[in-house]
Amino acid sequence: MNVAIRSRSRYSTRVAARLVASVLLVCSLTGCNAVLLLGYLIGGPPSIQGDYEVQGNKSLKAKNTTVLVLCYAPTELKWDNDAIDYELAKHLAYRLSQNKIKVVDPDRVHVWLDKNHDWDKPSEVGAAFETDFVIYVDLKDYSLFEEHSSNLYRGRSDVIVNVVKMDGEDGEIVYSKDITSRFPTRAPVSTDAYPYDNFKKLYLSRLSDEIGQLFYEHFAGDDIPSSVLGG
Repeated sequence: MNVAIRSRSRYSTRVAARLVASVLLVCSLTGCNAVLLLGYLIGGPPSIQGDYEVQGNKSLKAKNTTVLVLCYAPTELKWDNDAIDYELAKHLAYRLSQNKIKVVDPDRVHVWLDKNHDWDKPSEVGAAFETDFVIYVDLKDYSLFEEHSSNLYRGRSDVIVNVVKMDGEDGEIVYSKDITSRFPTRAPVSTDAYPYDNFKKLYLSRLSDEIGQLFYEHFAGDDIPSSVLGG
């Protein structure tokens, strides 16, 4: 028994020594604060609160709160991306649902929009579904290609995100945010590296998370994988 205890003690000491050595080595190379790095290693990356709540708004995760996602893309964007409004709405709804925000089924919203082409304001759609909030995503620009190139992928979007708080048939914009999105952020990727549909899914996943992070907690470094893509 004593031999086993001594063995575990020596093992724990070696692990601790290696951890300390790693911290000191990294800090000697980067000039970082050892205490901060040690906390990062033990506790993981620091969390970041969604900007919507930072601006003083109540969490969309609040009990009995329902959110509807509505995306709008002008006709000129839909010439080459016919269903981009529906596809982005579906990806964003999934992201929000993943993070415990109750969302109206985007397929139901899509069916309603298909039957009601004359809707004028996001609040009209929100009222039809008796939801508490509408997240209205206005796509000003969208492309999957690097500018002036047909053989390089780089997802590009300019988006205005508005949150409409519903009050019966009426709605009030309580939050607005502009987002400029680029993916990958560091350099474009050759079209030979990914089939078109695969890259589109990658970018919609990234774009929906960029928008979603306005409303839910995320972590420092979450966007690192979006800087570079390999084949």
